[in-house]
Amino acid sequence: MAYKHIIDSERCKGCGLCVNFCPKNVLELTRKVNAKGHFPVHQARPEDCIHCAICCTVCPDVAIQIVETQTT
Repeated sequence: MAYKHIIDSERCKGCGLCVNFCPKNVLELTRKVNAKGHFPVHQARPEDCIHCAICCTVCPDVAIQIVETQTT
């Protein structure tokens, strides 16, 4: 199965919980400000992501999703 990691940068308030809890250090805060004035998170090292969904679980704003993608 293949998975896709999706971050809603406009919903993210840049609290950093997902960054702190990611076991593979995949996530980092960006230097770009979103419309609400926050520095959202992004996948700095997507190839290291193990799709454990800890980031999704700890995100208080439900800004992160991991979804299954179809492989053909």
